[in-house]
Amino acid sequence: MQTPIRGLRSFCVASKCLSFKHAAAQLFLTPSAVSHQIKQLEEQLGFVLFKRGTRSIELTSSGKQFYQSIQPIIHQLESTISEFTHNQQNKTIVISLPEFFASELFIPQLSEWSEKNPEINLQLETIKSGSEPSQVADLSIVLANGKPNASIVHELFPVRYTPACNKKLYKKLKSMGVDALKNTPLILHRSRPWSWHQWADNVNIDDFDPKQIIQFDSMFGVARAAQQGMGIALVPLPISKTWFSEELLVKLFDEELNTNDRYYLIQHENMENKTELTLFANWVKETFANDNK
Repeated sequence: MQTPIRGLRSFCVASKCLSFKHAAAQLFLTPSAVSHQIKQLEEQLGFVLFKRGTRSIELTSSGKQFYQSIQPIIHQLESTISEFTHNQQNKTIVISLPEFFASELFIPQLSEWSEKNPEINLQLETIKSGSEPSQVADLSIVLANGKPNASIVHELFPVRYTPACNKKLYKKLKSMGVDALKNTPLILHRSRPWSWHQWADNVNIDDFDPKQIIQFDSMFGVARAAQQGMGIALVPLPISKTWFSEELLVKLFDEELNTNDRYYLIQHENMENKTELTLFANWVKETFANDNK
């Protein structure tokens, strides 16, 4: 069958408004284009669809019969296309996650997901550590000191903190041992203001009295400040492992601070009828759960 769908659609629209001009406006075409499409349709069908007047058009008897037969089919076709397009557009997952997790772990692994699931869109909303997760997200990854109060929660991995600085500062401070902490700025995240004191208690440092403590509201700021030589930072592992593998940071001490901090995956949506959410949640768990190296 050689009849183009656009010609049948133009015919149906022109039949309803009885004007090539008005049909053209609805179809975002020129009146001459609509007229040409219908002329081609008439030539293929072998009969005239419209009586053309100077300023008006009118359906012929054959045109009326053809319209009554073809209009329900075109309407069903348009409805099917619209529904399918809507369903495809709805295959978008909104995920909320901490910005440092996103930059250091999530985004480097994301190409694997995208290659396997090109038909599913992702909308990422990054938040600062300690902030409330997005209220519009389908799924959230959060860092918490205890299991979040949510209906469906999956633990991903625990977080530990290690003292680190850049290589230049490391060479200067390594021989000083824990005395290096007395005269060097100590960097931490403001959501954990006592983390350096907790680390010192675990290492049994008496009379811990740091010269200066610098707080940042983002973990990326903490790591970046240490990398720039501002001082010694408590940075999270395993999430900062790339900083160490690329030698942007160096561990100053072997002792680490173990806490109850953990990353969790929270499901906000009922995923029974949303296969894309189930697929994505499973991928997150398989990729990041128990990532505690």
